[in-house]
This record gives sequence, structure tokens and C-alpha cells, in this order.
Amino acid sequence: MSSLTLFTPAGAIAKAENLKRAAKRLAQLGFEVGIDADALARHQRFAGDDATRLAALHRIADAAPSVALATRGGYGLTRLLDQIDWERIAHSIEHGTRWVGYSDLTALQNGLIAHKKGLAMWSGPLACDDFGRSEADGGVDEVTRDCFLEAMSGALEAVGFRAPTADFDGLEARGRLWGGNLTVLCSLLGTPHWPKVKGGLLFLEDINEHPYRVERMLLQLQQAGVIDAQAAVLLGDFSGAAKSPLDRGYGIKDAVAALRSRTQTPVLTGLPFGHVRTKVCLPVGATVDLYVQGREAILGWQSDARLAHAHDHHHH
Repeated sequence: MSSLTLFTPAGAIAKAENLKRAAKRLAQLGFEVGIDADALARHQRFAGDDATRLAALHRIADAAPSVALATRGGYGLTRLLDQIDWERIAHSIEHGTRWVGYSDLTALQNGLIAHKKGLAMWSGPLACDDFGRSEADGGVDEVTRDCFLEAMSGALEAVGFRAPTADFDGLEARGRLWGGNLTVLCSLLGTPHWPKVKGGLLFLEDINEHPYRVERMLLQLQQAGVIDAQAAVLLGDFSGAAKSPLDRGYGIKDAVAALRSRTQTPVLTGLPFGHVRTKVCLPVGATVDLYVQGREAILGWQSDARLAHAHDHHHH
């Protein structure tokens, strides 16, 4: 039986019942579920003060459960980046821990790439959002659940999706998968926690950011030389922003077009990832292969067992 620990590294949990519901459902899926002692801690908008959340990260790393699943995102990991003991986090991954989450977890996942190249975490669901949703609100998404179970068992080797057009038919690319939430990723630029990935596959998503803000961040990455240095860019969901009367037809498609007109790097859309009910699991930091045939895109990688043996152990 796989041990799974629920922890809260960023924003505080608003409703304890969502955490309880998530824990119960995950137990029904076959995990031996543990809830970190400070998972429900509160300090202002955070799940405990910085020292409390940092201690929780290190405590989980030392315990090295099979799965370390964040309960929610929000904001808070940026505050911890300078103090995280990356050796301890890396040690847990080498002992089989799969760290999972998205949104604010982007800071942790990409910080790991910056400090410990060759190790992977999982961009995937969050406990309260994805497993704690009440039946009245729609319950658990089956695709999200099944993809998570497959990834956590070590069996997931690929995810597929349909691009809106066949513009990238025949595209093949291989590189390190990195990225996540666009706003959080941009906040790492110029810091020691920025992963200097060249020839990688950069995936991005965001929520409640107006298309012009999304465009501004995409162009920041492009003007910083980041986009041009990638093998491909994969865009997930960018929903939730209120339309402005000033837009006059301008939207996300136009933001994407503005980026495409400025780079040779293929920019694909349609990745099933982001602040949406249905999301896949992606091995952030692992080497992946992208194949596009017509509108069908496949992102593949070595299964977990082989991922583990591919890790470099130079820091021991």
C-alpha cells in the first residue's frame, strides 16, 4: 500500500471538511493517507507562518512517503525558496517520493530543477481542489483521478491531447519538461531559483489573469530569451479573467498570436492542464518526447521506475 501525506505549503485551507473528504476518498482509492500535523494551521492567509510551513516541507522530505500531495496552492512557497534544504527534498525523491501539486507549487518544482537538475516532481492535482470537491459541486473528475493513480503507481508514460489546428503536424521534440503557472514562473526570473533550461519543453497555465497580462508575461519570457531557447511551448488553460470593454475582440488567441509572431519556437495550445477540473499529471524536470501527428499531440517519457535510475547521484 502506498503511503500518501497531505501537506499545506502555501495558502491556508478555508474548509477543513474539504481536507477530510479528500483524505477519505484517497483512502478509498487504496492509499494509506496521513495528514501533516500542520496541514490546517493558519497565520494570516498562510497555512502557518513561514517557519511552520518550511518545517512541514522538511518533515515530509525526511519521512519520504510514496506520495506528498499538496492540499492547495494559493501563495506562500516564494517566501520559503531561500531557506529550503534542497538536499533533503532531493533525498526524498531518490527514495521514491512523488511530490504532487500545481499553481503555487510551480515555485517548488522549478526551484528543484534550478538546484537539483535531473530530479522530477509531478505537476498534477491538489487534494482539496480535486479530491475534496463535494458531490454537489461535481465531485472528483474521473480523468484527473485515473491519470493521478497511474502516475503515482509509476505506470504513466504518456499523455495525449488534441491541438485546435494541425499547424504543427510532424513536429517532434525532446527536452526537459518544466514550467507550470505563468505568474509564479515569471516571479522566479532573475533569482537563484530560476531553472536555466535550454532546449526544453515549457508548459504554462494561469487563472484569473486578463489576456493582456498573460501576453505581457509571455513576452517577458520571450524578451528574456527564454522562449527562443526552448524546443517547444505547450499552453494549457488560461481562463477565469473578466472581459474588459476595452478589449474590442482581443483575447487569449491574440496574446498567443503575439507570442508566435515573435519566436520561431512552436507554441502549441490545448494541453489539458491548469485551474480546470480535468487535468493530467506531468513529470516536471523529466526528459520528455513530444510527437504531433495532425492535431493529435503525445507527450511521452520513461516510466517512473526507469526515471528513478536515470537520476544523477553526483551530489552524494
